[in-house]
Amino acid sequence: MTDFRKILYSVEAGVARVTLNRPDKRNALDDELVAELRDALARSACDEAVRVVLLTGAGKDFCSGADLAALERISQATVMENLADARRMGDLFLEMRRHPRPIVAAVRGRALAGGCGLATAADITVAAESAQFGYPEIKIGFVPAMVMAILRRSLSEKRAFELLTSGEIVTARAALEMGIVNRVFTDASFEAAVDSYIAQLAGRSPSALALTKSLLYQIDALAFEAALSAGVETNALARLTEDCRRGIEQFLKKS
Repeated sequence: MTDFRKILYSVEAGVARVTLNRPDKRNALDDELVAELRDALARSACDEAVRVVLLTGAGKDFCSGADLAALERISQATVMENLADARRMGDLFLEMRRHPRPIVAAVRGRALAGGCGLATAADITVAAESAQFGYPEIKIGFVPAMVMAILRRSLSEKRAFELLTSGEIVTARAALEMGIVNRVFTDASFEAAVDSYIAQLAGRSPSALALTKSLLYQIDALAFEAALSAGVETNALARLTEDCRRGIEQFLKKS
């Protein structure tokens, strides 16, 4: 796919900027947008110039979840059709987890339902002070099912249960306290603060970032001894990278 219709994609200074571009629909998710997002992630994963992926939404909101047409289709679809549709979103979350670069979601406005899932699935989530987060699916008898695998690893069990079963919309500060969000910036300074944060992350060693992300998620399913063993292997591998050798050389010169 060369051209995108529902996202914007660009690469500059090591940052792949992926912008959900349906501001008139509050960047609501549909099949085409999800497919384009997956394509953009695949493209950025293969681009050696990319060090960080920045995920944002055009207009006032980050993403309001599934659009109305998608919800109507869900209500009339067969079991197999719904299974295939749900799997597409699940695959997106998995591809974000397996992506070799850090993915940062920068949330302004509302991140609700699938949109909140998208923000939660990012490796790092930063938010404007006025941003809002929530999983209101339960209010229409629906379940935010795929994101639970990620949310359960980010929040305490009781926090996750309350958030998912209440359907409550929470502020950026509350999301920060819960552990959904890493940083909160003022609305006035948001764009500049995000650019500064991203530039700093993009300045880190690409090989160290990739190895750190891979190991962190790999050990999630391992027993303690196996996790330590995986750490030993990654530690040894990191020592062989050009970034590490150059970094050690520069550090010794300063000492």
